Amino acid sequence: MTAALPAGLAALPAGLDELPTPALLIDRPRMEANLTAMAASIGTAGVALRPHFKTSKCLAVARRQLAHGAIGFTCATPAEVALLQDAAVEDVLWAHQPVGPAKVAFAVQALARGGLTIALDSLEVAEPLSAAATAAGVSVPFVLEVDTGLHRAGVDPDRAVKTAAELTALPALELRGVLTHEGHLAAHGTDRAGLEAAGDLAGRTLVQVAEALRAEGHACPLVSVGSTPGATSAPFAEGVTEARPGTYVYFDANQVGLGSAQTGQCAQTVLARVTSTQRPGTAIVDAGIKAMSSDSIATAGILGIVCDASGTPLPGLEFTNANEEHGYLTGPGTADLHVGDLLRIIPNHACGTTNMWSALYFVDGDQATDRHPIEARY
Repeated sequence: MTAALPAGLAALPAGLDELPTPALLIDRPRMEANLTAMAASIGTAGVALRPHFKTSKCLAVARRQLAHGAIGFTCATPAEVALLQDAAVEDVLWAHQPVGPAKVAFAVQALARGGLTIALDSLEVAEPLSAAATAAGVSVPFVLEVDTGLHRAGVDPDRAVKTAAELTALPALELRGVLTHEGHLAAHGTDRAGLEAAGDLAGRTLVQVAEALRAEGHACPLVSVGSTPGATSAPFAEGVTEARPGTYVYFDANQVGLGSAQTGQCAQTVLARVTSTQRPGTAIVDAGIKAMSSDSIATAGILGIVCDASGTPLPGLEFTNANEEHGYLTGPGTADLHVGDLLRIIPNHACGTTNMWSALYFVDGDQATDRHPIEARY
């Protein structure tokens, strides 16, 4: 599906200078290179690849991931699950607990369509789902979410066996395996060796939980880890069966800061123009907080990496602050900027930036080739 073009843009392909700004760009060659590299790396680990769909929320991107060997997708929201099921994706993992009547009702409907696995971590979450699924006559394949250090959702490893026994005693629930998100790796910042060690520990911890469950008679075929920073470590722990990186499809400034990527691998940028240079040392662009993500895991103090129109980082410039439609660039490099100059900004967090937009442009060189909708947004 190609998104309708905005008013004033007659046809694609079009030069970047012809696009309305701000605009969300995806460098197609960089994205394809990222897909190829991750498929090769995960293939070396000997595990399946199940990317997180929230990074793109775009079926055109998802189809490229499937073409590069993805077995299905991970989702965060009911809207993402529904969009992928409507697109005939047959293997979907909903990695967010369905709490509340609306989500429970949706889960039962989606389970009836088939191909869905749900993450659970407690009786409090599982009991309403079990009751609704039993009443509807559907089964609930689930993975037990395990906390390997993030301290968000997930059962502590030493309580996993007890919790699994409680959940599998409920009607309609069928244990498929275990899952973790090693998001705590980002806390290591520029200490890449420490990050890699923490990723390996997360993978090994999850494998140990799976082995303990099997020792108690539980089938546990799925041992699923998931993050882009951890993609070079956690999936390589012996016994892991699948990896769920998300940001890798585009990368972002945070991943550059964590050492997971170089700026030349970042496929997502926000196209912006300089709109004001009234004050020395500051330039204003037409991309503010409604175009960017302020989520700075490893990029404290900035909202993104400022690049020229080709996507090459510009020295002496920092994106330090923003209002809704105004971005503030500071530093000595502002002396070389003029009203009308075209810039591309690598966002801090690709996933959060995606959710700001209704469509993206695929870009090849200096040409926007096609425009695709971003769906399942809040």
